[in-house]
Amino acid sequence: MTRRNPVESARYVTHNRKWPSGKPMMKILLTYVFFISDVSLFTGVELHCEANNEEHHTSEISVEKLIVRRVQSFTLTLKLTQAFQTDKDQLFITTTTAGDELAIYKHEDDPADDVSARCNPIYVGRVISAMINSEDDCGVLEGNWGRSFEGGHAPTHWTGSSAILTEWLENQFEPVKYGQCWVFAGVMCTVMRFFGIPCRVVTNFSSAHDNNANLTIDRYHSLDGIVGKETKDSIWNFHVWVEGWMRRPDMSKDGDYDGWQVLDPTPQELSQGVFCCGPSPKAAILNGDTDIKYDTPFVFAEVNADSVDWLVKPDGSLEKIEASTDLVGQHISTKAVGSDARVDITNTYKPEEGKIDERVVFRRAVFKHFKHLNKIREEEKKKRETETLEIHTLETEIREMERNGIPNRIGNVSTGETDGETTEVILPPPKVSIRFEEVSKPINGKDVSQKLVLSSESTADRPLIINIAVQAMNYTGHLAGNIQGEKLEKTLLPGKDLTMPIVVPFSVYSKPMLECDIMKISVLVKDKEKPDHPYLREVDLVLLDPPISVTIFGKVKLKTPANAEISFMNPVNETLKNCTLTISGTGLWKGEYEIKLGDLKPNRRIRLKFYIVPYKSGERTLTADFDCSLFRDIKGLCTVTVRP
Repeated sequence: MTRRNPVESARYVTHNRKWPSGKPMMKILLTYVFFISDVSLFTGVELHCEANNEEHHTSEISVEKLIVRRVQSFTLTLKLTQAFQTDKDQLFITTTTAGDELAIYKHEDDPADDVSARCNPIYVGRVISAMINSEDDCGVLEGNWGRSFEGGHAPTHWTGSSAILTEWLENQFEPVKYGQCWVFAGVMCTVMRFFGIPCRVVTNFSSAHDNNANLTIDRYHSLDGIVGKETKDSIWNFHVWVEGWMRRPDMSKDGDYDGWQVLDPTPQELSQGVFCCGPSPKAAILNGDTDIKYDTPFVFAEVNADSVDWLVKPDGSLEKIEASTDLVGQHISTKAVGSDARVDITNTYKPEEGKIDERVVFRRAVFKHFKHLNKIREEEKKKRETETLEIHTLETEIREMERNGIPNRIGNVSTGETDGETTEVILPPPKVSIRFEEVSKPINGKDVSQKLVLSSESTADRPLIINIAVQAMNYTGHLAGNIQGEKLEKTLLPGKDLTMPIVVPFSVYSKPMLECDIMKISVLVKDKEKPDHPYLREVDLVLLDPPISVTIFGKVKLKTPANAEISFMNPVNETLKNCTLTISGTGLWKGEYEIKLGDLKPNRRIRLKFYIVPYKSGERTLTADFDCSLFRDIKGLCTVTVRP
């Protein structure tokens, strides 16, 4: 057979829309290039769009265009004028990828480089992380951590990504209102999986937000025990991000940083001038390699920062209460494959707390990050010029007293000299231990009851001043409102526990806690005779929602009606106003359906009966969301298996 020049035949599947501002969205370009030795043999290619899209679970988007996922095979048929002879004819199918330099939104400056980089999951992950939030572009979700959600839905309303992405599309890419971390992460996981990048959602409890990147969180408390002045640093009750699985040849050719990477779409801090985060290799976080990009110091602090609690005195001076190396980064969790079980993955982020390896990793992280830390400390030093001046003034006074032979007491040690021979050492009194005991489960709508227990190894009576403060907190660790406070004077007897009840009535906490997640109880104890040694203990209570029942009756079959029921009883002695019920469930119920129920009187029950027609087989979940004037977004679930 006479050899001829190869002939290229290319097929393009494109998606090109416009932002409201006129900026183009990402164009998804899929190119097939075929080389065949004899042009006369080639007549075309069959993409099998419907069959391939069905296999790749993209048929709901289109069956006319080929839409496939990464790392999953698909079928193409090459049409020839005659049978292909393997011993004579030659056929080549080639793909070419290029570009690994990363910059967010490079399509504005270099469209060609942007398109070539879309084969790189590192680049794609960063772009998606930025596009999910709307902080500096027309992203999918608008964040809201306030108390008013007018013009949209509270973040607790959402039960899945589909409704959010659909609303974003139907409203011409206007940001959907509103989201918080678990909503941002859930939507990003959906989008990453759509592009074929393995992804999972991760929750970190007691998660640090280290605004100044010094790997330490400072928290301040007033004399009555309540959370004091606001700082940009905080410890969130929990924080949610995603992990994407990818290689990191940009960091190591040996694969040292391949595998799960942390990506966080919640807009917290700028990364290369854009609100995005990651990908940060988990291997780098685990080893304290804070010099590895992207945003590794920030993520390291989220799971392994140290924390220091300070007492703010009336004159503005600070007294250190305690420091903790194990408060941050607890019970880091993801969902098990194939079930709803929780999988603890804390040991994949850091060594076990309390072990020497964990402190070695922390010191390595600080050392590798020291250049940045030095810059931060210089900035903090300038901000504290006034405080420094006060400290220098105090030190001058102390030196003056020493020259005059006047004893002085600083902290736990008295350094005065008597006749030039004796140095007096004042030891701190035995520690007062503080613990909370649960009297009953904390349920929203009922009084919250805890028992406070104080104990000590002291051999003498200990008169104590006890400050108890109850506050409504956002899950981000910021104060939303004070609920109640109490100051007591009690005596702790040797060898005996001192027990006190803490009761927070529903009538007192209902309004402050309406849009909040956490009830914080803080106890600050000081020795009346030696008040220089404060003791602090806090407990964060997450109130359980009143029960709502969701039931699907009988065996459930595809495309066959099945009966369902939702039931809820008003648990309080007040009328619940503006009640609404939202029903959703992929594969069971298309979209979301909202029902306005009006008011619900005390101890009255609503019971809603309806039927569903499943349109997808497999394990499916029907979700009910109940919202009213006193309770926000109470969720109920029922999971069934839909038979074909």
